[in-house]
Amino acid sequence: MFKLKEITTHPVATIAASVLSTFIIAALFFKFAGPVPISVTQTSIEKQSSFDVTGTGTITAVPDTAVVDLGITVNRSTVASAQNEANQTINQINDSLIDLGISKENIKTSNYSVYPDYDHRSGNNRIRGYRINATLNVKIADFDKLNQAIDTATSLGANQVGGITFTLSKDKQKEIESEARKEAIDQAKQKAKDLAKAAGIKLGKIINVQEDKQDPSPFPLRTLETTAIGTPDQEPTQIEPGSTEVKLSITLSYETL
Repeated sequence: MFKLKEITTHPVATIAASVLSTFIIAALFFKFAGPVPISVTQTSIEKQSSFDVTGTGTITAVPDTAVVDLGITVNRSTVASAQNEANQTINQINDSLIDLGISKENIKTSNYSVYPDYDHRSGNNRIRGYRINATLNVKIADFDKLNQAIDTATSLGANQVGGITFTLSKDKQKEIESEARKEAIDQAKQKAKDLAKAAGIKLGKIINVQEDKQDPSPFPLRTLETTAIGTPDQEPTQIEPGSTEVKLSITLSYETL
C-alpha cells in the first residue's frame, strides 16, 4: 500500500501567492469598476495685509469756458402776439451772438414756455393775457466776448441774465487732472517711505492704486435783476473768471515684506 506524502508549502511562496492574488483582484476591479477618483486637498497661505497711504494733489487753474443763461419774459394779451415778440427778440439775440464770433453750436434754447396770466384780483381768475419765458444757454471761451454778449443781449431785450458759471474745457480738465494725479502719487510715495521707516516696516511692490476725484464745482457769479437791465446809464458788464481747484486723492497699497 502506498502512503501519500504530505506536501508542505514554503512561507515565501505563500506570501508571493497572496500578493499576486491581490494584484489580480485589483486589476479585475479597475477593469470593470473604472478608476477610483482620488481627492487632493491643497492648502495655500496668502498674505492679506497691506500698507496703505493716501496722497492728495491740488492744482489751481483759471477756467477757460463760461456758460451763461440769457432769457426774456414777454407778457401780451394773446398767445400769438407774445410768441411773435419773444421769437423776434430771441432771433435778434441769437444773430448778435453769432456776429460776436460765438459758434452756433454753443448757443441753444434751454427753455421755452407759455403760461396764461390770470387776474386773481377780479375774484373769478380770468385770463388777462399770456406770458412767455424763453432762455438761451450760451457757452463762451473768450471772456471778453462774455461781457459783450451780456451787454448786447440786454440791449436787445433780454431781461433775465443768470446762471453764469466758469468751468474747464475737457482738454484742460484732463491736463490739470494729470498734474494733480502726479502730485498725489509723489506725495503718497514719500509718505509711505517716511512712515515705513519710522515704523520699521519693509515695503514691497505696489499692489493696488485707488483714485478719488473731486470735480470742481462751477461757481455762479451773479444774476442781473430785470430792473437793472437795459437802462441807458448801465455800466458795461465786467465779469472775471477767478480761479478753480482740481483735487485728486490717490491711495497706494504696498505689499509688506
